[in-house]
Amino acid sequence: MVERFVGKTVVVTGASSGVGAAVARLFGAEGARVVLAARTAGALEAVAKEIGADAVAIPTDVSDPDQIRALVEGAVRATGAIHVLVNNAGYNHRGPVAQAVPTELARIVDVNLRGPILLTRAALPILLQQSRASIVNVASIAGQIPLPEEATYSATKFGLRGFSMALAEELRGSPVRVSLVSPGPIETGFITRDLDHVPDLVFSQPMSSAEEVARAVVQCAVDGQLERTIPRLSGMLATAGYLVPELPRLLRPLLEQQGRRAKERFRKAHETS
Repeated sequence: MVERFVGKTVVVTGASSGVGAAVARLFGAEGARVVLAARTAGALEAVAKEIGADAVAIPTDVSDPDQIRALVEGAVRATGAIHVLVNNAGYNHRGPVAQAVPTELARIVDVNLRGPILLTRAALPILLQQSRASIVNVASIAGQIPLPEEATYSATKFGLRGFSMALAEELRGSPVRVSLVSPGPIETGFITRDLDHVPDLVFSQPMSSAEEVARAVVQCAVDGQLERTIPRLSGMLATAGYLVPELPRLLRPLLEQQGRRAKERFRKAHETS
């Protein structure tokens, strides 16, 4: 593997498992000094140990502004700089809005949108000091087309996508490039732990692996492409649905039927594995 990030510091949130851990491992393999952030200290430290001596674990709740400041200060203290910031931490609580607990809705907003905005703001002065730096935000196809029964999650990903695109324009001409990766469903605990509550519609789209998403994140840090949507076909369908709102409504019964079958196959495969 070509080590494209030797001597660079990469901060990754939500790095204790799933996509975040895969992103941290891949940047580590690329020669980066990786600063891993997540709430679960034990799991976070295990991933850092796996990556090696150039990995630093800083337990962080990105919904807490004080912990966000401490993360940036700790990263600079440990490595001397920040060259890449990956806002990957995510949270969801599925179900109809009318039945949702208000504190759960607030946490979705805090982790998925408020946290990345505040962390970006805290890291920007350091990023702007570099000759070249990147911010990569992990959004979702749910941020391209509304997802019923995940309305607040979808709203936060729409918001993160809008923030990323606006910030990319704001920082045009500076050393900092802004990208986002918008995956469809990913085969991680984010879905498998809450399978019964994941809408059938989600399973109508092909499932990506955490490693596939991680590769897209690293490539964005390399070339600064504004957005990568995976799978690409799902992104094209989402764009069509966004431009023609009647289309998803017309296709939804068929997609839900297809998703229901795929969900059962997925459940059986995981029960026997």
